[in-house]
Amino acid sequence: MSMLGVVVTAVWAMLPAYVPNNVAVLVGGGKPIDGGQTLGGRRVLGDGKTRRGTVVGTAAGLALALLLSDITPAMSSLVGHQLPTFPPVAGLGLAFGAMLGDIAASFLKRRTGRERGAAFPGLDQLDFVVGALACVWVLAPGWTEMTFTTPVLVVVLVLTPLLHVLTNVAAYAGGLKDEPW
Repeated sequence: MSMLGVVVTAVWAMLPAYVPNNVAVLVGGGKPIDGGQTLGGRRVLGDGKTRRGTVVGTAAGLALALLLSDITPAMSSLVGHQLPTFPPVAGLGLAFGAMLGDIAASFLKRRTGRERGAAFPGLDQLDFVVGALACVWVLAPGWTEMTFTTPVLVVVLVLTPLLHVLTNVAAYAGGLKDEPW
């Protein structure tokens, strides 16, 4: 596979993981997952991690995976190589795993004394990737190993932080986020 093919495959395969947290920002609000509970004098997660955001974000990522599967033949022809389809369990793993990764990062931020919205370089850019890849590997190991080859995985780990920064700056500029990270 050409380098361009690897990059296109990496982005395609990660789209169901890239979307959930963005959707959660748009539809968030409501009851926080942690119910306001504290641990060691600090909130467990904080108000930014809500039930509605988690459910709707996961549903959006899964819906996108199913849509991508439907259009895979046409898109594969367009880009000149076979793109992966998403079994529902893989789409669910990517979407829910992305949400879990972000929730775990929030937990770590609270444990290290960071407030909601505080920067945590590295973790902020890759938390959802680690969560998505771990969850999809548990739910669909064969699909994960076939899709996320070493070159694809390297591109995901290099390209995602760049895409993450760009989308967060855009969301900040559009008034959807209080900080650009």
